[in-house]
Amino acid sequence: MNMTLDDIKRLDPKKIGSWPALPKVAVLFIVLLVAIGLAYWFDWQSQVERIDAEKTKEEQLKTTFVDKKKQALDLPAYRKQLEDIEKQFGALLRQLPGKSEMDALLTDINQAGLGRGLQFELFKPAAEETARDFYAELPITIKISGSYHDIGAFASDIGKLSRIVTLNDISLSTGKDALTMEATAKTFRYLDDEEIAAQRRSAKDKKGGK
Repeated sequence: MNMTLDDIKRLDPKKIGSWPALPKVAVLFIVLLVAIGLAYWFDWQSQVERIDAEKTKEEQLKTTFVDKKKQALDLPAYRKQLEDIEKQFGALLRQLPGKSEMDALLTDINQAGLGRGLQFELFKPAAEETARDFYAELPITIKISGSYHDIGAFASDIGKLSRIVTLNDISLSTGKDALTMEATAKTFRYLDDEEIAAQRRSAKDKKGGK
């Protein structure tokens, strides 16, 4: 049944029950939409927001779980890596002499020069060491003379010592009969546990004094 605009205008709002089927369905549809809109606005909206918040929280928990699981799976690898680093550090540390071995190392440096037929004009260890994080540095001022070949061989011998020794601030000068090298040889030794503890206490006291 087709209805015209005039037919719709003649419908009596007080007698909806007597309306044709089509207008009744239209009114019911509108009422349904209004009811749904009011329900969403006053009740469903907050529920939807809570559901969205819980979904976001769930995703965050899943991400955290996956990260923790990955860390747990990687933990043995991290421990193995730490063990390898500690072994490498230990190997490097063993290249530094202890306090009791420093005299022997100084003798080795001196013998390296004498063994090459060089003349020591100066061999002067510093009066005090310079303490670092876990090692101490001792500079030695040296002045030696000899042939170019022998001085070069001496520098090579220093680099081949089982302990770490470096030559720094090297200067060369030529004399009448020989070449003279002046340099600072730096040797290093590791600090024992008591020295490290004392160094940390000293640093802490200085920091507290500020």
